[in-house]
Amino acid sequence: MKILAIESSCDETAAAVTEGREVLSNIVATQIAEHKIYGGVVPEIASRRHTEAISAVAGEALKAANIGYNDIDAVAVTFAPGLIGALLVGVNFAKGLAMSLNKPLIPVHHLRSHIAANYITHPELKPPFLCLLVSGGNTVLAEVTDYTKFKIIGETQDDAAGECMDKTARCLGLSYPGGVNLDKTATVADTDKYPLPHPHVSTGEFDFSFSGLKTAVMNLVNNTSQKGEEIDVPVLCATVRQRVCDMLISATLAAAEKTGFKTIAVAGGVSANSELRARLKAECEKKGLTLYYPELKYCGDNAAMVGVQAYYEFKDGNTAGAELNATMQINYR
Repeated sequence: MKILAIESSCDETAAAVTEGREVLSNIVATQIAEHKIYGGVVPEIASRRHTEAISAVAGEALKAANIGYNDIDAVAVTFAPGLIGALLVGVNFAKGLAMSLNKPLIPVHHLRSHIAANYITHPELKPPFLCLLVSGGNTVLAEVTDYTKFKIIGETQDDAAGECMDKTARCLGLSYPGGVNLDKTATVADTDKYPLPHPHVSTGEFDFSFSGLKTAVMNLVNNTSQKGEEIDVPVLCATVRQRVCDMLISATLAAAEKTGFKTIAVAGGVSANSELRARLKAECEKKGLTLYYPELKYCGDNAAMVGVQAYYEFKDGNTAGAELNATMQINYR
């Protein structure tokens, strides 16, 4: 079953052709250079650029897969969550295309797609497993009981992990994308030099909280500037990265121990973070747990992961018609 998948939830206009777990093509048109001057994504600009690029990107994906529109069996699209204007571009394009070709339309949740990125890299991975899904907009621990069935057992109570690192980077004058550049700037250092809090929560057993850490960083940078002193940027980047990873790793391991899962997958943009990958791998090896990460090129937003998840959604009977609309909702149970 060949699926043309569309992704436009944020600032990447992406299209891919997939067949089961196989990726036949994967095209991403990024807007990073344009948003960099603003220090982050400007929703209106993102929507306009999607509108300009989406048709050409879809055509390029088909060309790279050496097929035409009439050769695809279904159209898949990210419908939630994300920037509403950006999502609408992809959803409306996909609806029009599916209707004109008389092909099934498969709606795919963005977070489910990120989990499916692991299926591309690891053909042997099958549910059930525990997944840490961590990005700029979401931080979730979920029991993946089947390809289309999930149970959230922990989530952030405020900011996402990626949001904390992105805002730290912006506060320190690092360019967009902030979290990526924070990871590159961080050095092996004395992470006690700056008295930043170790995030904790008193709600759910496996919940997260990163707003306090983000606020502490902003206050530290402002107070240091007012004193006429300079921040050691590489050390502060390393400290924030460590604090974030401490919480992500401890909650994930605690959840694995309590639920009995022996397999853990990590997904989302922050799954590319070098410290998270290295430290969680080492901890899982100590505890005899099997750990999966997506290949780096599938950690960020892309349409290949949408197409792979769409295959399982279709098998489960999840299709839509002209009534499909984009939504900002984040519940993906």
